[in-house]
Amino acid sequence: MTLEMAAECHPDRIAAACGERSISYAEMLRAARHAGAQIRASGCRHVGLLDINSLAAPVALYAAACAGLSYVPMNYRLTKPEIQALLERIAPAWLIADPQLLEGVEVPAGFTVVDRDQFLQDALDGVGADPEAVQAEPSTVAVQLFTSGTTGAPKAAVLRHENLMSYILGTVEFGAADEHDAVLVAVPPYHIAGISAVLSSTYACRRMVQLPNFDGQSWLETCQREKVSNAFVVPTMLSRVIEYIDASGADASLPALRALAYGGGKMPAPVIERAMQLWPAVDFTNAYGLTETSSTIALLDPEGHREGFNSTDPEVRKRLHSVGRPIDAVEIEIRDEDGKPLPVDAVGDVYVRGGQVAGEYLGIGSLLDANGWFPTRDRGYQDKYGFLYLDGRADDVIVRGGENISPGEIEDVLRQHPAVVDVAVVALPDEEWGECVGAAVVTQPGVKIDEAALRAELQTWVRERLRSSRVPAVISFREQLPYNEMGKILRRVLRDELSAAL
Repeated sequence: MTLEMAAECHPDRIAAACGERSISYAEMLRAARHAGAQIRASGCRHVGLLDINSLAAPVALYAAACAGLSYVPMNYRLTKPEIQALLERIAPAWLIADPQLLEGVEVPAGFTVVDRDQFLQDALDGVGADPEAVQAEPSTVAVQLFTSGTTGAPKAAVLRHENLMSYILGTVEFGAADEHDAVLVAVPPYHIAGISAVLSSTYACRRMVQLPNFDGQSWLETCQREKVSNAFVVPTMLSRVIEYIDASGADASLPALRALAYGGGKMPAPVIERAMQLWPAVDFTNAYGLTETSSTIALLDPEGHREGFNSTDPEVRKRLHSVGRPIDAVEIEIRDEDGKPLPVDAVGDVYVRGGQVAGEYLGIGSLLDANGWFPTRDRGYQDKYGFLYLDGRADDVIVRGGENISPGEIEDVLRQHPAVVDVAVVALPDEEWGECVGAAVVTQPGVKIDEAALRAELQTWVRERLRSSRVPAVISFREQLPYNEMGKILRRVLRDELSAAL
C-alpha cells in the first residue's frame, strides 16, 4: 500500500538512489510487482536478502509483499557457518544476494539464488502488464528478522503487516516530503531501522540515498553531495563522523540537513553535544525502539534536545540522556519483579503496549501478556514529566550478595569524570559475593595516564557518589569498547575478557 500510494501520487519522483543509479517510484512499483510474480511462481516460502545497502534492498522488500511472502534480510557480517545455519532455517526460499557474500557458504537445498544486480535488472525489465500483487491479510507475516545473536543463537522475530503499518500510520504523514528531500540510509538492511527507513520514506515520498558501506568520511561526503535533508545513525556512526571531522579538519557544513535521528544504543553525552555544536540548525531526535515493536516507541524530540542542551538546570539538562516520551501510538509502563506498576523515578522493567508491538518469535510464539503488554527486557524509569530513562538490560543486572545493581547508574557516574570518554560496566564472578562490578574505561585520546593512580581515583569517585557495593573491583583501560554494528555494547565479550584478567 505504501508503495502503491507513492507511485500513484509521485510516479516520476526518485524513490531510491545508489551511486550513479536511481529509480523512480513508478519504476520501483513495477519492478516489485514483476519480481513478486516470479517469486510467487517459484513455490518458495520466504524472500531472503544477503546484501549491503543497494537499490535491490527496497525492491526486494516490496517484491516479497507483492508475492505474499515474508521478507528475511540477513546479517552479512556473520561468519560463513552462521549464515549457512540461518539459510537452513528459511528453506525453501528465493535468495537475492551479492555473490561475494556467498563465497564459502554452502547454500542448502530448496533455494533459488539470484545475483543482486541481475534481480534488479530483471525486475526493471519485466515485460507485459504489471501483475497483480497478492492481497495479504493484515495478520500475515511481512518481515522476519533474526536477532543479533550476541547472547546466543539468533531468534527469529516476526513482524506482521498490521504491526508495521500501525507504526507507519501512527508516525508518518503521507506525502510529507518535498521533492528535493532526501534521506541517507546508512543502517544495514537486516536491521529494523533499515526496514522502517524504507517504509517510512516511501510513505513520505522521500528519496532514499543508499550508502553501501559506512565510514565517517563517506557519510559526510554523501550528505553533502546528495543534499541529504534527513538521516538516521546509531551512536557509533555519529562518533565516527565526528572523529573524522575533528581529526581531518574536513568541511563539516551540511546546509541541506534538517533532521538527524539516532538510536540503537546509548549515545555518549560528549558525542551528541559536539554534534549539536557542529550543526545547531539541525533537529536532533533520539528514537528508542526494538525489533519486536516495529521500530520506534519513544522519542526525545528536537525541542527536548534544545531544552536539555541550553539549560543550566540539572533536571532539565539530564533529558539529553533520556529517550524522551512514548509516541502517541503506544503506552509504556515500568514494573517491579512481581509485574506491578512502579511510581515515577523508580527503576524497573520496561513494558510496552500498542498496535505496532508484535512481541512474537518464530517457534516460540507471542510474549504479550493477556492485556497486550510486551516485556522489552530493558530496565529504566520515567520521571514526573514522562521522560523515559534506560538503565541497561534486565540480563545485565549485577547481583552482589543478593543486592541488584544496575550497570547504568555506575556508568553514568563514571562518565562524569573528566578523564572518561566511554565506559561499560559488567558483572564478574566473585567467590564471596557471587558477583562483583567490573568496568572497561576509555580515556581521553592522546593523554598519557598513570593507570594505577587513575584506577584508584575512579574507585573513590564512585564510592563518594554511590556506595561501596557499586565500586568496580576491576577497572580495565582500553582505546575502545567492543560494539556491534548497531552500536550496542558486546557485554558478553567484555565479561569474558575482564573475567580472564581476574
